[in-house]
Amino acid sequence: MSYANACCDENGSRARRVRGIAGVWGAWVLVGCGCAATLAQAQSAPPAAKAPDSSLTWNGITLYGIVDVGLQYQTNGVAVSDYFPAGTESVIQKNSNGSITAVTPNNLSQSRIGLSGNEPLTGDWAGMFRLESFFNPQSGNLSDALKSQVLNNGRALSAQSTNVDSSVAGQYFAGAAYAGFSSPSYGSFTFGRHVTPLADGIAKYDPMGASQAFALIGFSGTAAGGGVTEDRRLDSSVKYSAKYGAVHLGALYQFSGARGSTNTATQLQVGVEGGGASVDAYYAKKYDAIATAPLSAAQVAGLPALGYSSSNSLAATISDNETFAVMGSYSFGAPKLFAGYEHITYDNPKNPLAAGSLTIGGYVLAVVNNTAYNNQKTLQVFWAGVKFAATPKLDLMAAYYGYKQNSFATGVNAGCSDTRSGGCSGTENAFSVVADYRFAKRFDGYIGTFWTGVQDGLANGFLNKSTLTTTTGIRFRF
Repeated sequence: MSYANACCDENGSRARRVRGIAGVWGAWVLVGCGCAATLAQAQSAPPAAKAPDSSLTWNGITLYGIVDVGLQYQTNGVAVSDYFPAGTESVIQKNSNGSITAVTPNNLSQSRIGLSGNEPLTGDWAGMFRLESFFNPQSGNLSDALKSQVLNNGRALSAQSTNVDSSVAGQYFAGAAYAGFSSPSYGSFTFGRHVTPLADGIAKYDPMGASQAFALIGFSGTAAGGGVTEDRRLDSSVKYSAKYGAVHLGALYQFSGARGSTNTATQLQVGVEGGGASVDAYYAKKYDAIATAPLSAAQVAGLPALGYSSSNSLAATISDNETFAVMGSYSFGAPKLFAGYEHITYDNPKNPLAAGSLTIGGYVLAVVNNTAYNNQKTLQVFWAGVKFAATPKLDLMAAYYGYKQNSFATGVNAGCSDTRSGGCSGTENAFSVVADYRFAKRFDGYIGTFWTGVQDGLANGFLNKSTLTTTTGIRFRF
């Protein structure tokens, strides 16, 4: 963002020019910088040409946003959702069954509208805040993935519409809601609801920019959430990020508001850049991670006896998750290479959650599974790709993504490597190519195609094992 009579550093801190006597801008700046110019000289000098101001900023408060909408065709999918952030299941899911064509939202970027603020305090310190709402432009609704699941409670797999878990659950400010302090010298310290450092890394090091229509790790928040997508963003957290020369640092801690480690999270980041290369390493630990799903017909039938309503209740699997990750990029002119690797482990929670607990968006966990991982589950996530600036206006991108799951099944299925159980070892692979053309500074159009396929344990219960999703659309950013 550019500011009239202002400059912004990369952390959002702002330094304003000071109005001198006689209402002359810049007089004190000239003197303070050691210039020999006098006030009279400043008054008589011709005014410097001003760069056009394209920001929507007033008194340090900036309005910004994105609208992204397009048209999509899938060889195997389900009906579009008015609420799920991506609209459709661009990645193969259990219920994917038959071709669909739909107007889809948020294909390359999540549509949003936000306010950010920055106010100089002392030295190079500034106070700051951000509030960001997510919406689906094809329906006009707030994005709410958990509502898409609730609407499928009690439905057979073959009769379902799009429904997938997410960290976006109809909150007024699902994207971000925080305030704090920032300094170009020491970094930023903020408090509230944050995108985690791990999710920031996915957005930075995914060649598709974590897009929902073209990236496995963009559509699915498993990698960005350190095991489950609801943890891509964390409420009640404090976040630190800084850059000291070539070194990147980051940290986050989530408070539970209760005793012990229940529902807490910790993340750490360290990295370095130089010579066209950038590399970051991450560690994440989350207690009581929640993965939600629609209720079965039998579970819905039992809700009245439990005192819950199917209009806001879901099933959930609870786990304690730990993640190690390394991600990097290298630029050598127009092409830029990206790669990343994550190792995620899932264990039964040390502090089980009871039925009736709440998750994000105020949804009720009516049926809870705290014993899904009697054997530890391990998921490896890896990707590589390239982004090529073919012309100043045209970017070409290509990427590969993969999941590899161990066999964590017990009993007669122990050690299995086929589709008989979701605990069998299995793999998922994905390939995508995209072209993005900028018609103007704020307006671009894109087209791309995305193939995903599952095998063995990761294909357990699937109606189909692969899908090809082709999407074209437009995006306006301000």
